[in-house]
Amino acid sequence: MEYRKLGRTTLDVSVIGLGTMTWGEQNTEAQAHEQIDFALAEGVNLLDAAEMYPVPPKPETQGRTESYIGSWFKKTGRRHEVVLATKAAGPVRQAHQPNHLRNGQTHFTRESLTAALDASLARLQTDYIDLYQLHWPDRSTNTFGRLAYPWIDDEYTVSIEETLSVLADFVKAGKVRHIGVSNETPWGVSRFLAAHDQLGLPRIASIQNPYSLLNRTFEIGLAEFSHREQVGLLAYSPLGFGVLSGKYLHGARPAGSRLALYERFSRYNNPQAQAATEQYVALAQAHGLSPAQLALAFVNSRPFVSSNLIGATNLEQLAENIGSIRVTLSPEVIAAIDAIQAQISNPAP
Repeated sequence: MEYRKLGRTTLDVSVIGLGTMTWGEQNTEAQAHEQIDFALAEGVNLLDAAEMYPVPPKPETQGRTESYIGSWFKKTGRRHEVVLATKAAGPVRQAHQPNHLRNGQTHFTRESLTAALDASLARLQTDYIDLYQLHWPDRSTNTFGRLAYPWIDDEYTVSIEETLSVLADFVKAGKVRHIGVSNETPWGVSRFLAAHDQLGLPRIASIQNPYSLLNRTFEIGLAEFSHREQVGLLAYSPLGFGVLSGKYLHGARPAGSRLALYERFSRYNNPQAQAATEQYVALAQAHGLSPAQLALAFVNSRPFVSSNLIGATNLEQLAENIGSIRVTLSPEVIAAIDAIQAQISNPAP
């Protein structure tokens, strides 16, 4: 395993991080514990969760993912071996965002964030969280597949400065070590950094946004922040919900797979994404690589990536995904990837 600094912190995180959003929906508690055991044995030290998980978000399952992690901590006593990240949900701005958390009061106010953090700590059975992230902004933005800026004047939004002052108190209390953002924009990142520089509020260590062969939009406006300000990317959906493995090509829907079970996961399955995936799969096969490892090795190779958050529903998938850390793509393969990107640019933003 390889490790990189998390932003400007002293934390070293594994280049492969373990995503957990299927735990409690597609995976049982025992399977979640097996995944943690396997991942840690392979050198993975970063676990990423969210109060909203599992996905799809439902009132009856909300919080199970964190609870499964907490029961593993209690059973094993190995909390100290894990860099634990979780997220607080923001307000409902788009139709797919859940409104059942915290009685629908999910703006980033002191009361709301305190309730979210304390509930997560209880489920996780720990006294502190290494990286506490804001799951999406407390304002309308062009995220979650929306390319065009929405030009919406929100009726109410909590300022970044106010939110950071609350998070500062969590850090002072020892409940949170570091903070990060997720599904954030260049404007948002600049404002978070300005609040740190000008007001002495906590500095964001990371940004968790989508990044994959099907969505390289991070490179356009956010990669420079990672380079010049050391705000590292925690890349989510690096396989585009499994699409880049090639298993959904030509309309295939393997039994038990995400796209077979849930209609909501269509973001990475449009005709353009399918056409690009066909080319990436062919490229992988021409060079003796599995399509999944080609896709993940590309993400691993990017200098702005602090950790690549993989997810799996079985140990075979998990082993293949973690094994991507041992794959080095040649300049020839990188050039071929860039040629496909130039032809079909960011088909699944």
